[in-house]
Amino acid sequence: MKFKLIYITAPDKSIATNIAKTLVQEKLAACVNIIGSIESHYIWEDELVQNDEILLFAKTTKTLEARLLVRVKELHPYKVPCVISLDITNGEPNFLKWIKES
Repeated sequence: MKFKLIYITAPDKSIATNIAKTLVQEKLAACVNIIGSIESHYIWEDELVQNDEILLFAKTTKTLEARLLVRVKELHPYKVPCVISLDITNGEPNFLKWIKES
């Protein structure tokens, strides 16, 4: 079984909490951590933007990855949300088992 860590940013705590709760309740993620405020700098529509965002990490499996990405896009207010999937190449075996079972 392959495991994934999904990196997501959200504009505020309320939206982050909604995304986290929905992903866990719908069993698309075993766990979602809300890290808190981060400062983001990027170019959007030819303008330099700086804003505070909330960082989330979702733990899931490869088989649920595509559905999770679609669901985040449905829940997210951004036109182009930051949702990045990273491979988990190793981890504590019992924790990875728990992700699989969740």
